[in-house]
Amino acid sequence: MTREDVFELEATEEDGKGERADVFLSASLEDLSRSYVQKLIEAGMMTVNGEVCRSKKYRVAAGDRIRLELPAVTEAEAAPEDIPIEIVYEDNELLLIDKPKGMVVHPAPGNETGTLVNAVLFHCKGRLSSINGKARPGIVHRIDKDTSGLIVVAKSDFAHRSLASQLESHTMTRAYDAIVYNNFASDDGIVDAPIGRDPRNRLRQAVTDVNSRSAVTRYRVVERFGRFTHVEARLETGRTHQIRVHMAYIQHPVLGDMLYGPKKQAMGADSQVLHASLLGFFHPSDGKYLEFESGLPKEFVRIVGRLRSGSRL
Repeated sequence: MTREDVFELEATEEDGKGERADVFLSASLEDLSRSYVQKLIEAGMMTVNGEVCRSKKYRVAAGDRIRLELPAVTEAEAAPEDIPIEIVYEDNELLLIDKPKGMVVHPAPGNETGTLVNAVLFHCKGRLSSINGKARPGIVHRIDKDTSGLIVVAKSDFAHRSLASQLESHTMTRAYDAIVYNNFASDDGIVDAPIGRDPRNRLRQAVTDVNSRSAVTRYRVVERFGRFTHVEARLETGRTHQIRVHMAYIQHPVLGDMLYGPKKQAMGADSQVLHASLLGFFHPSDGKYLEFESGLPKEFVRIVGRLRSGSRL
């Protein structure tokens, strides 16, 4: 199996403020490490305005047309690694994990090791669903590298099919906590807007009618802090970056999200303050509904504390 991705974008006025190309691209391609992006640039895989640019220090300017090509690779079999993981629940069919911020879910170019898949392969001694191939065994759904929280992994193909069906029919419960910019006029709401590749920036997702799929997010206010708000967001669909895209679309980008929000973030946040706090599903074997919760991580709690104290940093 081979894979070849080409990412194209035109830098906006906000993008084009002198940021280094390697920093800009690694922030946009969140599953690729900065060191891997640098290697691609040095290998001539980046063009700027149609010309090959091998300088990772190139400063992005507004209007630049940037193209980055990922070379075709053969899907490799992920290797077991003895990496500590927090297991919330486990039985013969599945396990539920509380993923830390910063951990990639499955191997990808530039992140072949140290992923959640490497960890669960070791823990389960290789007994995982084979449906998603050798690089993503057991992975039914994913959460972003810098999003923490609950993720379910299937040990058998039977469990995988059941859980995937629940995702498809929207019977799996998924709730996230987030700190977002700005105050809300009401205590709850719904965003029903299709998501697809951003036509102006192929590195991002966007609300668009072009080659998109339906996406629905419900939200409610948990606590207000004036300039910021703690919200709970529930997914009715599961599109890439759905909560981040929908919140930015209604002018409430997630704090720390430099892909969909301000380039210069407040409160010392260096990545999105987003946590998968609740996950519920019907067990594949007996049909019993199970629901699990994950407490807010320390960084999230720290920021809430600063907001309550009125900190403006």
